[in-house]
Amino acid sequence: MSIRHGAKAHRAVTAALAAAALSLSLTACGDGGDDSDRKNTAAVSTPAESSEPEQNGDGGEGGSATPDTVETLATIKGSNGFQFTVRGAARDAGGFLTLSGTIENTSGKLKSPPVQWNGQEKQVKQTGPSLGGMTLVDKAGKKRYYVLRDTDGYPLTTTGLSAFAAGETVDFFAQFPAPPEGTDSVDVQIPLMPSASIELG
Repeated sequence: MSIRHGAKAHRAVTAALAAAALSLSLTACGDGGDDSDRKNTAAVSTPAESSEPEQNGDGGEGGSATPDTVETLATIKGSNGFQFTVRGAARDAGGFLTLSGTIENTSGKLKSPPVQWNGQEKQVKQTGPSLGGMTLVDKAGKKRYYVLRDTDGYPLTTTGLSAFAAGETVDFFAQFPAPPEGTDSVDVQIPLMPSASIELG
């Protein structure tokens, strides 16, 4: 009888221990589930948190003034009532240098562009008023660069210039062979206008 009673007691203790172990195991699984839920929640909320600085950044950019990137490389004032403002001197991969800017009539009256701006070549003169006579001078390299011509002899520059009304401003461009990379400045020469030195990037 005592042996059976002892065996029953032993089975009861074993069952109790097993139940306790199972309870602990289920509790651990439940906690793990809560942790995974928290991790999933964190993973879902992360994009929202990471996108918040982007929204602030967009708002900041929208609220701030755009920096003025327009730069004046040279202002050339002539006694003939015209003013050239050179704002760009861009090299490109093809080995060209393109000047760009504006021409303004500052005389206060209607003025026609001088024929000397066209250049002296017969083919160039046939294009009408242009800036074919503009040149660049590399003093260090002792070279002069002329406005490029296309296969038909037409200058790669602004053409068809007509009379300027008082205060009128017109955009211009002129394309030249690019000086060597080591050349960091050139003089812009326009017939009947003083020369001006510009920096090359």
